[in-house]
Amino acid sequence: MQYRKFGNTGLEVSALGFGCMRFPTVEVDGRKVIDEDRAIAMVRNAIDEGVNYIDTAYPYHDGQSEVVVGKALADGYREKVYLATKSPVWMIKKPEDFERFLDEQLKKLNTDHIDFYLLHALGRERFEDTVKKFDLVRHMEQAKAEGKIRHIGFSFHDDLDTFKEIVDYYDWDFCQIQYNYADIKQQAGTEGLIYASSRGLGVVIMEPLRGGKLAVPAPHMADELPKGKTPVEWALDFLWDQPEVSLLLSGMSTEQQVVDNLVYASRSSTGMLSEEEKAAMEKAGEIFNTMALVKCTKCQYCLPCSVKINIPEIFAIYNKTATDGKQEAKELYDACEVKADACVRCVRCEKVCPQHIGISTMMQEISEYFEE
Repeated sequence: MQYRKFGNTGLEVSALGFGCMRFPTVEVDGRKVIDEDRAIAMVRNAIDEGVNYIDTAYPYHDGQSEVVVGKALADGYREKVYLATKSPVWMIKKPEDFERFLDEQLKKLNTDHIDFYLLHALGRERFEDTVKKFDLVRHMEQAKAEGKIRHIGFSFHDDLDTFKEIVDYYDWDFCQIQYNYADIKQQAGTEGLIYASSRGLGVVIMEPLRGGKLAVPAPHMADELPKGKTPVEWALDFLWDQPEVSLLLSGMSTEQQVVDNLVYASRSSTGMLSEEEKAAMEKAGEIFNTMALVKCTKCQYCLPCSVKINIPEIFAIYNKTATDGKQEAKELYDACEVKADACVRCVRCEKVCPQHIGISTMMQEISEYFEE
C-alpha cells in the first residue's frame, strides 16, 4: 500500500480508502440488506492489506452501513484505521439534533470517537439554511473538545463558487469532493481540488468511477483510453497522478473489486501519467459528458421512492439509449415493474439528490420518450 500526507493534519492515509455505500447485498423479505459476512470479510481484507481509511455515513444502506462497519472494526481492527462518517445535515431541524445524531452514530459504530467527521453533502442551500443557521461548526468544535471527533470536514455537491466559499468559511481539516476524469469541470472540479489543497485541506475523492459508469465505458469512449490497463485502473490512476489528491474512496461491492483495487493502489504514485495519457483520458471524459443524458451516479439517496419507482435504474436505462439505441433500452424499460409515468412529482427525491437532477421533470420526459 502507498500512503499520502493528509493535508496539514500530520497524518498519512492509504491511497485507497474503503467506501461503505455499496456493500454486497442479499434480498430478505423483498428488500435488499447488507450481506454482513461478505462485507465484514471484505473490509478486513482491505485493512490487512494496508487500507487505513474507512468511510461511511448515516444514510448508507438505509442506516445499516454504520452498524456493519462497527462490526467489521471489532476484534482489534478499529485501532488499525481512521474512521470517517458524516452528519446528516438535511435531517437537522434544530441545533441539538447535531449531538443526537452524533451520539447515535458513535453507538452504531461501536466506538468512542470518529477520526474524520464530515458535514454531509453540502451545497448552497444546506450551507446557508442549516450549517450557518445552527452554527454547526461550533457544535463540531465542541464535539472535538469532548473527544467525540478528531478532525472536522465536509463533503460537497454544488458549483465551484459555492465550494470556494465553504472552504474559506472555516479552517477545515479536510473535504470530500466528487471528482474523476469526466468531472474535471463539474462541481468542485480540478480548480476546486487545487484550491482546497493549497489551503492545507486533505482532499478525499468520491465517485472516482462516476457511479461505476467509467468502469465499463461505451466502446467509442473506451477507444480513447490508452492501452495496457483496465478502464478502472486508468480512472484511478488519473486521480492518484495528482499530488493534491490525498486519497480516493472506492465503494467496493465484490471481493474481486477489493483485490483489483489493492493491486492498482500498490502501483500508484503522483506524476505517474504522461501528458499524452492524461490528454487521452480527458478526451474520453468529454465523450462521456456528451452522451450521458442523465448524470446519475446511482448513489440511491433518492430511494425509497414513495410510489416505488427505482429512479437510478430508470435513469440507467434511459442513458443506454445513447450507447445501445432506443429499442434495446425500451425492452429494459418495458420490463420495469413501476415506470416513470408513476411519478407524482412530490420532489422529495430532488431535495436530497447530490447531482441536483430535476428528477420529476426527467421522469415525465422519459415516460414520453418511451411511449412515442
